[in-house]
Amino acid sequence: MVVKVYGSAFACPKRVIACLIEKEIEFETVPVDFLKGEHKDPEFLKLQPFGTIPVTEDGDYVLYESRAIIRYYAEKYKSQGTDLLGKIVEERGQVENWLEVEAHNFNPPIYALTLHVMFASKMVLDIYEERLSKNKYLAGDFFSLADLSHLPFTQYLVGQMGREYMITSRKHVSAWWDDISSRPSWQKVLQLYAPPF
Repeated sequence: MVVKVYGSAFACPKRVIACLIEKEIEFETVPVDFLKGEHKDPEFLKLQPFGTIPVTEDGDYVLYESRAIIRYYAEKYKSQGTDLLGKIVEERGQVENWLEVEAHNFNPPIYALTLHVMFASKMVLDIYEERLSKNKYLAGDFFSLADLSHLPFTQYLVGQMGREYMITSRKHVSAWWDDISSRPSWQKVLQLYAPPF
């Protein structure tokens, strides 16, 4: 029987797919188009009543929630492919411990960060690009507190976070950043106070 994995374009289903590949389990993917609302379709809601992904269908057996799915397949096919659970109970304890750490301590901030960096900040920066195509600075053609206030975290974005392309890929935002970040006051701040990381 081939396992069906719904929603393969997204992160959590990819966790499941990686597990299935490690366990050498045959699978097929079923796309779910969120923009078209397919995750709220009555047929999909019969599989996953919360309308989220991933969902796996293994014959008549349906599971959702990626960590539950990977635990299930790692146990069901323990002797096949890579042993993902450990060989003794203490190893299994560590696997479960770190799965919980990932679920509760790593995933929430990395999920929020990913959404902000990949989607929210892109949309915001597109709005800034439009605004700065009409004015040299945010409040008009004069440097103001509105611009100054952007310096600290934008510096992290282009520096320690290595996301300079988010600024430089937008002509007007890039020119604005070059202007405000080269101001003597900001250069002095950078000289006197190194970033903490």
